[in-house]
Formats: sequence, C-alpha cells, structure tokens
Amino acid sequence: MQQDAGTRHGVVLLIASVMPVMAIISLVPVLPLLLREFADMPGANVLVPVMMTVPALCVALFSPIAGWIADRTGRKRLLVGALIAYAGFGVLPILLHDLTQMIVARVALGIAEAAIMTVATTLIGDYFQGERRERWFATQVAVTSVSAIVLIAVGGMLGQMFGSRGPFGLYLLALPIAAAAAMILYEPDVRHEAQGASEVFPWARVMPLILITLGVGLVFYTMIVQLGPILELSGQVSPAAIGAAGAAANIGMVVGSAVFGKFKHWSGTRLLGLGLAIAAAGYAGAGLLNGFLPIAASAVLACIGCGILLPNMLTWTVRQLPPAVRGRGTGTWTGAFFLGQFASPIVSGALAAGLGGLTKVLIVYAGLALAGALLTTLTIRKGAS
Repeated sequence: MQQDAGTRHGVVLLIASVMPVMAIISLVPVLPLLLREFADMPGANVLVPVMMTVPALCVALFSPIAGWIADRTGRKRLLVGALIAYAGFGVLPILLHDLTQMIVARVALGIAEAAIMTVATTLIGDYFQGERRERWFATQVAVTSVSAIVLIAVGGMLGQMFGSRGPFGLYLLALPIAAAAAMILYEPDVRHEAQGASEVFPWARVMPLILITLGVGLVFYTMIVQLGPILELSGQVSPAAIGAAGAAANIGMVVGSAVFGKFKHWSGTRLLGLGLAIAAAGYAGAGLLNGFLPIAASAVLACIGCGILLPNMLTWTVRQLPPAVRGRGTGTWTGAFFLGQFASPIVSGALAAGLGGLTKVLIVYAGLALAGALLTTLTIRKGAS
C-alpha cells in the first residue's frame, strides 16, 4: 500500500539536499589557509582548488549511475548509506596531511554526494504530485541557496577557530540526517504508481531538457564562481564586499524560486523564456554598467532569473519521466547541472582568453540567454497559432 508523504518527509529530503552544497561552500573561507599549508608542493595552486571542487565533477559523472542504482535497488537504503559515507569521507581530511590522499577522499565524497542529491530529488518526485511536487522543488532551490549563505559564514568561523581543517567537521552533520532518513522516510511503491505506464526511458523528450539544464548550470555558476572578478570590473573590491554581494546573489535565487512558485502553472516554455530574459538582463548589466552597486545589482538580477530556471527545468524534466525510470532521469538531470558547475570556470576562462576579457564573456552570455528567450517566445506563439 502506497503511503502518503507529508511535510516531515519533505523536510528530511530538503536537509539532505544541502549536503552537496556544503561540500564546497563551507571550504571557501579556508582556501587561502590550505594554499599556504601546501605552498611547497609542486602544482599546489592548481591541486588545492581541485581538491575543493572535485566533488562537483564526481556528482556530474556519477549521478546518472546513482539514479540507475536507485531504480534497480530502491531509494531509501541508498540515501541512508550515502549519507553515512558522506560523513566518513567528509571528515577524513582532518586526519590527513597529504594533499593527494585528501583529493582521493574528496572523490569518494563526491560519489556519495551524487547518490544523495539524486535520490533526495527523486524521492521528492516520488512522494509528491502536481502542484505539491512543484512547490517542493521550488523550496529545494530556495533552501540550498539560503544554506549557502549560512554555510560560508559557519565555515569561516570554524576556520578561524580550528584552522584549515575546521570546516571539515561539518560533514558529521550527515549522520543525524541519515538517522532521520532511516526513521522517517519510506520506500515509495513506484511499481504501484507505474501500473499501465511505460518503463522505457523517454530520451527524445528528456534530452533536450537535459541540454538546456547544462546551459542553465553554466549561466548560473559563471555568475557565482566569477562573482569576485566580475565585481572587480568596477575597481578593487574588498573580500567583505564580495561576500555581501554573494549573499545578495543567493537571496536573488530565493526570490526567483518564489516567482516560480507563484507562476508554477506556467512551468515549461513560458517560465523558461521568462527566466532566460531576466538572466540576460542581469548579464548585460554586469557587462555594460560601471560601479560596484550597479554590477552587484545586475548579478542579483541574473540569479533571480536562474532561481526561476532551475525549479522549472527540474519540474519539466520530472514530468516526462515514468516512475520506474525516475531515478535515472533525475540523476541525468543532476549530472548535467553539476557538469555546468564544474565546466563554468573552464568555459568562461577559455572565452575570456579568446574574446579579450571577462566583460565580453558577460555580453556573449547575455546575448545567448536573450536568443534563448526569443526562441522560446517564438515556440510558444507557434504552438498557439
């Protein structure tokens, strides 16, 4: 018999979804300390940032596999096991003094993250239907955005108190979350839900949405990862000012997800066009305006657009998935989004080198987002005619 999910189930899944965000954000304040600690090691300027960000690449690579496993073996046990593994591999660098060993531990952490993010999102799709599902997806985006603001502050305090290894202790928070998941969550009866539905993966309907999601990931994370250099287009900017602008950008994500929640009946092509248009305006402002406040406001505007786009693309994708392959589809979506996170500095760096500066990259992104918005609008009008 299929159970009815309630608020407590959704809250557990939202908290679990914060863990992949914490994996990188909490270490941002201690990156200078880690760079100084390993300064004598050849290639440390590259390897230390890689150690910090490699979990995102692992999420991109292993999320589809995690989704496939979830469809074959079940969701709940995989989520609980991944949370326990996350805690173990997450705190391991506290005991390590070799950078290579730390990178290996972070790779294992990233694989656990892939399972956590994929299964948590899949279970939201399993537990809730229709407008409730869309509301929970919007809340997931909002919660992860707000958590980034809190986690970077907590990571800074732990780094101040305990040094470069301080923030790694945060990963132990996954253990009580694993306990809550084991006690509260239940295995959804997707076979019951799937009666009469196709179990064939709908590649033709899903892959265009996955590719759009990859583009959205590039647009979102370019603004977040490059926020410091973007703000410095106005002149020298203090770390505190960059931190304040970053907090405002994440609040912009929350505002965008609230807009999605208000207009979720438009989910699909209409909200895709709206989100792209707002993101285009934000990128254009960041590339063309002068002064710290106008550029910071433009960054917030771009993040409002992304806050609309992310829950829209996730909801749109999940609607195309038969229950029996929902894990695989959600994993593919998650992998595409995190691939955008990992690739964003590589793509923007290559474009900056080829075009002659970051300003031109911002204008190119604005043009591409605007083109996408116009194309979406034409598609809507063609369908209405």
